[in-house]
Amino acid sequence: MTIAIWFVLIGSLLIMIGLRSSLLQRCHLTPTLLYLAVGVALGPTVFGAFHFNPLEQAHLLEVLAEVAVLVSLFIAGMKMPVPFRWQKWRVPIRLAFISMTISVALTAVFAYYMLALPLGAAILLGAILAPTDPVLATEVQVRHVGDTDPLRFTLTSEAGMNDGSAFPFVMLGMALISAPASFELLGTWVLKDVVWATLSALVVGLVMGHVLARIVQKQRLMDSDRPMLDDFLGLGLIGVVYGICLVLDAWGFLAVFVAAISLRQSELGLAGENAPGDNADPLSVFPDPSGRPQPELSPQVSQGSLLFKEPLERLSELVLVLLLGGMLFIDSWSFRAVGMALFLFVIVRPVSVFLGLLGSGAPLRLQMLVGWFGVRGIGSIYYLMFAIVVGLPEELSVEFIHITLVVIVLSIIIHGMTVRPMILKWWR
Repeated sequence: MTIAIWFVLIGSLLIMIGLRSSLLQRCHLTPTLLYLAVGVALGPTVFGAFHFNPLEQAHLLEVLAEVAVLVSLFIAGMKMPVPFRWQKWRVPIRLAFISMTISVALTAVFAYYMLALPLGAAILLGAILAPTDPVLATEVQVRHVGDTDPLRFTLTSEAGMNDGSAFPFVMLGMALISAPASFELLGTWVLKDVVWATLSALVVGLVMGHVLARIVQKQRLMDSDRPMLDDFLGLGLIGVVYGICLVLDAWGFLAVFVAAISLRQSELGLAGENAPGDNADPLSVFPDPSGRPQPELSPQVSQGSLLFKEPLERLSELVLVLLLGGMLFIDSWSFRAVGMALFLFVIVRPVSVFLGLLGSGAPLRLQMLVGWFGVRGIGSIYYLMFAIVVGLPEELSVEFIHITLVVIVLSIIIHGMTVRPMILKWWR
């Protein structure tokens, strides 16, 4: 009977959102806000219809969050409207690496001095809360493949990269919890978790995305009459890239995002087309030595994958936000948790963005909006569950759960209610 009630509730919620999506837009609300309201109402905070214990279900929650982030990163990468060029990517790269580092440092200082956490725990908490989220930030993401809006491009590409750039600090925090700081520990961390894991992730993503595009091109030229399952090709690329990174101890999140961009841009290049914004005329036909025209080749894998993965992304968002409501108790709302959230939104995010973009030439209005829309979400849940599964002490786990849940909930509410009004007023 309980399962039947859950099916009815979730089905009714989906129907209501589908029918009233225009009403949500007029009220400047996001679907995530509605998911959260239902989750909190059904969870232990209000009616107590269900309770999801993150300590007991850490493995399950880690896997769910991991899959959601991977799918979202792949979708975000395929929507990137421009190829790898420093002039176009300098702002999000600065945000993903320089601003990310500053954000972790500022959060760790606050946690160390104001929350009286040990150094390793403070750095770990900073790493958990620092990355912006590609799952819950759909309102400020690139909307489609041809979307060249600078704000959406900056926020989407930053979220795609900083889910990988935060991982070294997670590992540093876990290492400092287990052992005292030393030059040997820091040296090993820099070489293995920063240099090797980042560079190898970039190489794996670039190579595998291009290789898949090449394979698909040759297959279509040889046998154009048989359609391919493009959505399965995309899912397969995610699995192969992420699996290789696990073997190599590379950052799989970063590699999957890069692989999606590489696949998209390689398809465009192999099809003789250009990314949106280029001036050259696209070529629609590949020459053949026999003189016969070959079938038109377009970026079908990336386009076909989007049709399948975008609904999957929305479904994973729905499930995880409902579970978020089932994890939230009234006593989660402590001064420590709320204080940390406000410090992140009002101080850490704007300051880290401003410092990270010094000398970048980014417009002030863009910096201000990027400095506000640092949406926290499923990525933070994954890092937290990862730390718990690896062996974070229970006392720290409980406190980190409360802080992380409050930060995500407040981010969904505050950013969700301000994204549309601010974009309409300050950007368009």
